[in-house]
Amino acid sequence: MMTYYTNTLSIVSILSCLFITSSFAGPPVPNVENGTQKLITTQISSRDSKVSASSTVKGLRERPPTSYSIEIESFNTLMKSTYAERYESRPFMIGKYNWTLIVYPKGNKNDNGTGYISLYVAIDKSTFVFPLLEVQADLRFYVFNKKENKYFTMQDTNVFPFSAANPMWGFPRVLPLTTFTNLKNGYLYDIDHCEFSVDVIIPPRYEITMEHFSIAKSFPNPKFTWFIHGFSTLPDDYLSEDFIIGGKTWNLRVFRNGVGAQEGKALSVYLYLSQQELLKVKPYEKVYARAKLRVPNQRQSNNDVVGQLDNWFSPQITGWGFDAFVPLSNLRDTSKGLVVHDMLIVQVEMEAISSTKYSV
Repeated sequence: MMTYYTNTLSIVSILSCLFITSSFAGPPVPNVENGTQKLITTQISSRDSKVSASSTVKGLRERPPTSYSIEIESFNTLMKSTYAERYESRPFMIGKYNWTLIVYPKGNKNDNGTGYISLYVAIDKSTFVFPLLEVQADLRFYVFNKKENKYFTMQDTNVFPFSAANPMWGFPRVLPLTTFTNLKNGYLYDIDHCEFSVDVIIPPRYEITMEHFSIAKSFPNPKFTWFIHGFSTLPDDYLSEDFIIGGKTWNLRVFRNGVGAQEGKALSVYLYLSQQELLKVKPYEKVYARAKLRVPNQRQSNNDVVGQLDNWFSPQITGWGFDAFVPLSNLRDTSKGLVVHDMLIVQVEMEAISSTKYSV
C-alpha cells in the first residue's frame, strides 16, 4: 500500500533573505568551513532525451495522485528568485526506497527545459539494496488544474531505470510557463497557488508466469485399432485398454446398445482421456484434439463409417463422441460387413493434439 503525502510550502518568508544584496556581493555559495556541507552536482536524466516523444503520454484525469504532492502558496515569489532554481520535497518512501520530488519553476536549463515547468524524481542512493544495482519505476507526474478540477498528467510508456549513475529521472518540459502562469488556464489559482504531484510505482521483480500452448499434427503412430471379439455378448458399456498417442493416454469406449436417447437404436462410440492422463492434467487445463473415429467395413474397405472429432478435452469434459454412430440394424446385418464373426473393429486416427506447458 503506497502512502500519499502532502507538503505545503510558503515561499515568502523562506526566500526573503535571498534579496538582501550589496554592491560587492557576488553569487551566494555554500558555507563549507565546518565541513558539514558540500556542493554536489546531481546527475540529470530526462526521458525526453532518451526516447522518442511518441512514448510520452499526456492528458487530464480526475483521479488524484497516491504517492506525494507539493502545494506551493507563493509560486510567483519562487519564480523571481535568482538562485533558488529548484524546490526539493522531503524524502518519502515507496517500495522501501526514499524518493524526493523536484520542481524547477522556471525550467531546468541544464536539461533543455528553460521556459517550462520541469518535474523530476530522485532516489536516495543510500537506500539501494545490495546487489540490486538498478531500480525500475513507473513515474506519473501531476499538475493540478483548479479550473477543470482535474490533474494534468505526464508519463512515459517505458519504465525509468534509477541507478547510482542515474538517480534522477523526469521531464524537462511538462508545461510551458506561458500556459502555466496564465490564470485563465487554472494551473495557478488564488493568485499564485499551485500543486505538483507524482506517483512512483515499482513493478514487482519476478519473472512473469507463462504458459506455452502448442498443437502437434504429426505422430509416429497416429492410429489405434481396437478389435472387439464376442461383440454380441459384450457388456453394454465397454472400455478399451489404455493407448498413447501424442504423449497422452487415451481410451475408446463403446455402448453396444447405445446410450441415452439412442439406447436400443444405435452403437455409441467415444474417445476419452484416460484416468491416468487426468491425474496429470491441471484442473484448469484443456486439451485440444482433432481425430477421426472409424468403424471399418471388414468386407468393403471403401465403405467405413467415419465420424470427425474436433473438441476440447478437460477434467470437466473427459470424452467426446457420437451417441448414434452406427444404427444397430446395420451391425446386425452381416452383409453390411461391420460385424464379421462376431467381431467389431473400432479405430481412432489422431490428427492434432495440443499440449500446454506452465512456467510455475
